Amino acid sequence: MSANSRQLRPDLQTICEWIQPKTRILDLGCGDGTLLAMLKTERDVNGYGLEIEVGKIVKCIQSGVNAIHADLNAGLSGFDDKAFDYVVMTQALQAVERPDRLLNDMLRVGREGIVTFPNFGHWRSRLQLFFGGHMPVTPSLPSKWFNTQNIHLCTLQDFEQLCVDNKISILQRTVVDRDHKSSLGMKLFPNLLGEVAIYRIQKQT
Repeated sequence: MSANSRQLRPDLQTICEWIQPKTRILDLGCGDGTLLAMLKTERDVNGYGLEIEVGKIVKCIQSGVNAIHADLNAGLSGFDDKAFDYVVMTQALQAVERPDRLLNDMLRVGREGIVTFPNFGHWRSRLQLFFGGHMPVTPSLPSKWFNTQNIHLCTLQDFEQLCVDNKISILQRTVVDRDHKSSLGMKLFPNLLGEVAIYRIQKQT
């Protein structure tokens, strides 16, 4: 493993470990292209990113990452079925208008999907709702209800039920805290102690 790989944010490092070398990757909401740049270096992938913010697309291009200006709410109709081996979406599922439709579209154009999102079932969120009676503000959900981009917050159980309803298989799952580290407690009680969920999924055949 290279020095650059060791410096990668741990949740993104998990994604890197799940992806096979020399594969085709589509990164939805790719940001500044950090993940794709690392995958290109570490896994020799052929990758493209979709991003809505022009400034971040410029950073992608400067890093040698192929990025396309696109709104995820418009779907992925421009891509053929199974055009990619993996479709990745980090910390964006909860910010799109129809997460269910986008998940199915991801698994139409990709053989597998990898998604990460903040877990609304974390104990801090539960305590703030129960004792404070207000929408939680936590390290993993730092915005207030009126200015957040998160319009469809969910728990691990919510997401897994969505997968069942849409005939999506969960191949791997891990949960981490706000520092993107895991623990034995999170493995035993993921929906209570995990702050960020990471899933590898595939459409059932």
